[in-house]
Amino acid sequence: MFKRIQYIDEQILQWIHVQHGNALLDSFMPLIRNPYFWAPLYLFLLVYMYMNFGKKGLWWCAFFFMTFVFCDFISASILKPFVHRLRPCRNPELGFMIRNLVACGSGFSFPSSHATNHFGMAMFMSLTWLKHSMKARAIAFAWAALIGYAQLYVCVHYPSDILCGALLGSCLGAFFSTYYHRRIGSLLLGN
Repeated sequence: MFKRIQYIDEQILQWIHVQHGNALLDSFMPLIRNPYFWAPLYLFLLVYMYMNFGKKGLWWCAFFFMTFVFCDFISASILKPFVHRLRPCRNPELGFMIRNLVACGSGFSFPSSHATNHFGMAMFMSLTWLKHSMKARAIAFAWAALIGYAQLYVCVHYPSDILCGALLGSCLGAFFSTYYHRRIGSLLLGN
């Protein structure tokens, strides 16, 4: 079964990384996966939540940050060392197709911490602050999916790394949104 998953992962990765690679995406995708690229968004969220919701907004930011921290810790410090899967850019069998667009990374591949973190944050946002806007929720998950796709495009993760990271992050985001509701009370919007 694992060989079949590995084969499918490699086929999808080759389709994304090699067959659909182009100069525009080669310059754009490394930016999308860079956490510093999104720093202004995180700063905006902090300021926006405080300016519009005061102390409750700061509590929201604290839970948002806890979601990120737990997603990152579980994926990077527990699961990756346990599973011990090589990144595709470190897999000698895939060396023929790898275009080095970013540094490969020192850790292991499964699950993707980028996917875990961003889907966790998207789920937390969608179940707390964005629950009344389907469009805003869709944007939050599209943002997380774009970051996951960028990880595939630069060939530092396999599709199953992204998929499992997205599922793990979504579960953790749902957990922290439930905990937020129990500890803080009503949602920020409309309640």
